[in-house]
Amino acid sequence: MNTTLATRNASLQDLAILLQQQHARKLDVVAPAAAIRAESARLALSGTEAQLTADGVTATDGVYTPTEVLDEGLAAKLSIPAGYLRRLRERRPDLYDANVNGWLRDPGEDRSFLVRAFRGDGDGPGIARAFLSDRYGIVDNLDVLMAALDGVRRAGVEANIDGCDLTERRMYVRVVAPQIKAFAPDLLAGYRSPWGGQHVGNGWTPERVARAAQREGQAYNAGDEPIVFAGFEITNSEVGNGRFTITPRLTVEICGNGLTITADALSKVHVGGRLDEGVIKWSRETEQRALELVTAQSRDAVEHYLNADYVTAKVTEIEAKAGRPVTDAVKTVELVSKTLSFTPEQQNTILDHFIRGGQLTAGGIMQAVTSTAQTITDADAAHGMEAAGLRALEIAATAR
Repeated sequence: MNTTLATRNASLQDLAILLQQQHARKLDVVAPAAAIRAESARLALSGTEAQLTADGVTATDGVYTPTEVLDEGLAAKLSIPAGYLRRLRERRPDLYDANVNGWLRDPGEDRSFLVRAFRGDGDGPGIARAFLSDRYGIVDNLDVLMAALDGVRRAGVEANIDGCDLTERRMYVRVVAPQIKAFAPDLLAGYRSPWGGQHVGNGWTPERVARAAQREGQAYNAGDEPIVFAGFEITNSEVGNGRFTITPRLTVEICGNGLTITADALSKVHVGGRLDEGVIKWSRETEQRALELVTAQSRDAVEHYLNADYVTAKVTEIEAKAGRPVTDAVKTVELVSKTLSFTPEQQNTILDHFIRGGQLTAGGIMQAVTSTAQTITDADAAHGMEAAGLRALEIAATAR
């Protein structure tokens, strides 16, 4: 059975099953440079310690097919330009081997590295997914997920999982609390969902939102209610691509657009003491401390982010800029896309969503960016675009 590395817009149950399957195949080895070599553009380990798994004793010696993330780690640790190493893999695997092996055997260097891998089937190659410093402290995705959900449960606030993504680099889990909401009439004035007002999930149809608006003393046409829900996003990387982070996230329910507020994020860097050579065996005390921190930060996130006062305050901050008119849509979208390094294809989609959204303001540019993020199949790219929503608003609001 091959190890599945990624999933997009998965349910919590599906993500948990996938993480459990990955966990059963994990191999984490701290090895000296002399025990690592490149063979036909794959990573080979020799003379390393065997690992005790649920299936018995598993050899860690063997050949592993590198991911793009591992190649980036090799490039960083061995001071090889990443683009050059990538090109060698594609066109000259012999030179890939020569460069990696040459710098691993650099005279005067006595280094060890943490290699994170998934074991393969039988004698088949495994997957080498990260090449890290031997000071990298590991907080695995499955442990982070369980601890974070425990923190939410302990906080006593009803919250739903609004979708999960897993890539070779990161895990993303979106938490939303539909009962904690704020009206944002200025932020969403004139905005139409680019999805045509259809059902957008979490049990909130346009009709149900309309009834909620009526109870709050606000009446809008079905599908047009300016309601923003509270929530946050949990992000973690097992492979050195970032840190465990909890970021507040507002959701515009009529279209599902998400807006992450990165300036208010809580995070913990994955760095610890130097790891001894051999298979990683965390002590129960070390694991418990790490997970207690995740649980506590998740509980803090609920307290800070899942309340109406926080949502209302953030909406007020955003509305102060969102109403600035956009007089030249093409020029403004081009400026936003160039500044934020969006691709030409993404720029075209943003312009299309801006026009369909009907909100000819800086807030409309922000909505177009975050709605475009929903169309991107690469979860890392989608997350990055959504996180750029507020920056897009600022650029559009000050454009001349």
